[in-house]
Amino acid sequence: MTTDTVSAGAVCFGRGHPLALIAGPCVIESESHALFMAEAISNAARRAGLPYVYKSSFDKANRTSVDAFRGIGREQGLRILEKVKRETGVPVLTDVHQPEDVTAAAQIVDILQIPAFLCRQTDLLLSAGQSGKPVNIKKGQFLAPWDMKQVVQKVASTGNHQILLTERGATFGYNNLVVDFRSLAIMANIGYPVIFDATHSVQLPGAMGKQTGGERRYVEPLARAAAAFGCNGVFLEVHDHPDSAPCDGPNMLELKNLPRLLEALVAADQIARHYAATDAATACLARPTDTCEQGDAARD
Repeated sequence: MTTDTVSAGAVCFGRGHPLALIAGPCVIESESHALFMAEAISNAARRAGLPYVYKSSFDKANRTSVDAFRGIGREQGLRILEKVKRETGVPVLTDVHQPEDVTAAAQIVDILQIPAFLCRQTDLLLSAGQSGKPVNIKKGQFLAPWDMKQVVQKVASTGNHQILLTERGATFGYNNLVVDFRSLAIMANIGYPVIFDATHSVQLPGAMGKQTGGERRYVEPLARAAAAFGCNGVFLEVHDHPDSAPCDGPNMLELKNLPRLLEALVAADQIARHYAATDAATACLARPTDTCEQGDAARD
């Protein structure tokens, strides 16, 4: 069993629904900052006509250095996310790193997110599935897109089919990621909506010694390309002052540039919808994944 649509509050991801936006600062810094960012992004999304889910993490357990800022903690972070949800009216999403996080977060958030590095952690996936909440699974940088079928089956084995799959780049040599847009089609063929994470895809892992670097200038063109390709949603980490953010600053989109990008994403999504019936890449979604791969191999 698969699902064409995943719902979080009033936001729907999937076939027949408009492109959706998941966005927010990498980590919760304070209540005031979270509320400010949620309101600002929500307003931009509403003007663009994009359904919106607020994202921010109470803990970033996979930082490069032991000295790196991880967040404000689960209890305080979830309290802030609950207030963001209540005051702005938008659904919220956050990362979980261990089953204990799932138990607490599922009482507050609308979508649980499995970080890329943890996408094969069986106990975490089963716990997330058993929560009954929609689960957004980020594809590991180390996995091929067709390997996500086994990841999905772990969550689906709990009876929970509210699953999103997120592409966030693949390891390409040392300290570098590359985006293979075929991944969007291959993962969509597994049977669940697919999101493109434009900001983590431009990371340079560990490239700054004790910090992860990033190439922010590529966020916008990659996001536009993914929307034109036909993904179901775009994930963006957004900050009002990314260069002074406590984590992921080099790859976060600056808030002032968000309205321009959202306008472009809407236009690209409309183009993708118009050509979906005849587009060769989209046609691949209707065939088994191994057929797509064999076709690619034959062309090589």
